[in-house]
Amino acid sequence: MIEEDLETYLSISKNKFEIFLFDKINLKNLYKEELEIKNIIDFEELNNLTKFLDDNIFRIEKLSKKFIKNIFVIIENSQNLNINISIKKKNYDYLVNSESLKNTLTEIKDLFKENYRDQNIIHMIVNNYLINGKRYFFFEDNIKSDDLCLEVNFISISKNLEQIFDKIFEKYQIKVEQFFDLNYLENQLKDEKLELPEIVQKIRNGYNVNEITLIPKNIKNKGFFENFFQFFS
Repeated sequence: MIEEDLETYLSISKNKFEIFLFDKINLKNLYKEELEIKNIIDFEELNNLTKFLDDNIFRIEKLSKKFIKNIFVIIENSQNLNINISIKKKNYDYLVNSESLKNTLTEIKDLFKENYRDQNIIHMIVNNYLINGKRYFFFEDNIKSDDLCLEVNFISISKNLEQIFDKIFEKYQIKVEQFFDLNYLENQLKDEKLELPEIVQKIRNGYNVNEITLIPKNIKNKGFFENFFQFFS
């Protein structure tokens, strides 16, 4: 099995740490360990997490016979920002298509970043589209309209908390590939009995057609919109 077939996940909820080595080809966990903890109040005090990682990263690397280079972090944090923002744009081409949608989404994303400079987006979901006064829950291409109105849900993590995790994993020479919000993941597939890595795989592969696929922060030298719109791929 090659290294790219395996992914490592860390989940941090209010009362539990979980770590997984996931075989994304066969969609199964090769390793799973968890630790019950007291309710986390201050994310700056994660002493138990370091001990948990010390124990399990070594075991995972021994099992996979590879060093872990990247990790996906799933976090439950009441301080994660979760807000909706609406935008209405005049459509001078009188045709709402993928290009006009792309431009509008770029503008609303920039608006979020301008107003919440201490946050990094981890999920961006279009709640609905308003075209010609009609509400759509999924995008329909090439509709004649003078304007386009969107309501977009942003879930974000503070840059300060990101830095805390970056510092924790620096010790192991591991980079955080991407953050995910635990509550969002569980609500998306709450009727299916899936392990967290399986849920993440479904989300990353376009389970929610209205979620914008953001480029992970560690991926360099890619065009901005490459992989940005999963529903236009």
